[in-house]
Amino acid sequence: MFEIEYADGGIIAFAGRLDAAQCGRAQAFLDAANAPDAFDFSKLEYISSAGLGVLLKAHKRLLASGGRLRLINVNSHIYDIFRYSGLDQVFQVERSAG
Repeated sequence: MFEIEYADGGIIAFAGRLDAAQCGRAQAFLDAANAPDAFDFSKLEYISSAGLGVLLKAHKRLLASGGRLRLINVNSHIYDIFRYSGLDQVFQVERSAG
């Protein structure tokens, strides 16, 4: 299961598993979105390398318009993926409190 939707305050919320099977759907949603303030990962359980590619594309688009991708409420498992891949240096990653 994967869900992506607008949340309050210009935030886009992700839930479930962002894997290769869901990347097309996520990419289409993000391509139609106007420069989001942040991506909320509080309900994201898993992200694959293909999902990371979707985030990198969104980040590149935001950089071109003077923004930077901010990932909020990132759980420790997903944070480790960003840290091990070095992407914690690319994105602004804010870990969840719990």
